[in-house]
Amino acid sequence: MLLALETSCDETSAAVVHDGVVRSNVVASQIKLHAEYGGVVPELATREHLLNLLPVARAALAQAGVTTAELDVIAATRGPGLPAALRAGFTAAQALAFALGRPCLGIHHHEAHLYSPWTAGDPLRADFGAFQPNVSLVVSGGHTMLVHVRAELEHEVLGATLDDAAGEAFDKISKLLGLPYPGGPLLDRLAEEGRADVHSFPRPLLHEPNDEFSFSGLKTSVRVFLDRHPGLAEDPVALRDLCAGVRAAIVETLVTKTLRAARRLQVPCITASGGVTCNRALRRELTAACQRAGLQLRLADPALCTDNAAMVGILAERKHRHGQGLVEVDAEPIPGWELNGAIPAPRL
Repeated sequence: MLLALETSCDETSAAVVHDGVVRSNVVASQIKLHAEYGGVVPELATREHLLNLLPVARAALAQAGVTTAELDVIAATRGPGLPAALRAGFTAAQALAFALGRPCLGIHHHEAHLYSPWTAGDPLRADFGAFQPNVSLVVSGGHTMLVHVRAELEHEVLGATLDDAAGEAFDKISKLLGLPYPGGPLLDRLAEEGRADVHSFPRPLLHEPNDEFSFSGLKTSVRVFLDRHPGLAEDPVALRDLCAGVRAAIVETLVTKTLRAARRLQVPCITASGGVTCNRALRRELTAACQRAGLQLRLADPALCTDNAAMVGILAERKHRHGQGLVEVDAEPIPGWELNGAIPAPRL
């Protein structure tokens, strides 16, 4: 019986996982708090984590019908993320594990996203028995990367964003269009009613022979376009077409580079996870592209796309079974932890 905590950014989450089944997954969102500032304020996020951790953890335990005495393992996100926010959840997990005399695991946030497509159903249940070598697209507001997953818990980063992540580009461009924070989901909804062929925006690095991404140039292109066409975004029809054009540029880039990597590495499967995987066009285009290419596709369950403790707990359970991820009570969070399997040496 495992309790997992997630506090890497602006969601406070706790989940109970037992034998591959998510028995509870409670998430306290801070979107309304940060909307006033147009983005996440780290100090406010940390304060909210400190206020929410105990109520969220108690709710997760209550929903699962277990007590702290019944817990066998405690886990938490160790990195990457906002330093103070990470410390709130990671230290709480260490303290609880120490008090109960239980092992504590530190989990990589991106790695938890990476394996989340293998959990689905109602209730959410891990299905690692169906695991296949794959190319995984991990895409959200904080990160965009392609990863070659050769075997369970064995992976290599192929490429990542050189500047803005895809979700970050969606949010920043939404702000340029006058949409409220967080703008990415609203841009997606408006794009559903627009025409993607009215405005053509750049597809950065689309034809470069690498697995890396860059979306800052797209953001600049939209800003220059709006400067040249003042007031255009105030027209409801034009706004929808702009949203559709922006979305098409980002989605085509993500899908094309993902399929190209999968064909090069000759894997039978593609997976996708992270908050941007909720984007309707991305799900549609990835599905269609994989069908044409004869590839299997596993998309993370929408409940596991945004930051949550369930994906942390599922991965922690697998790592515990393989004797991986254990941390000492004095271990530190790792805000800049890269998805390469290496843990930075502690600073003396």
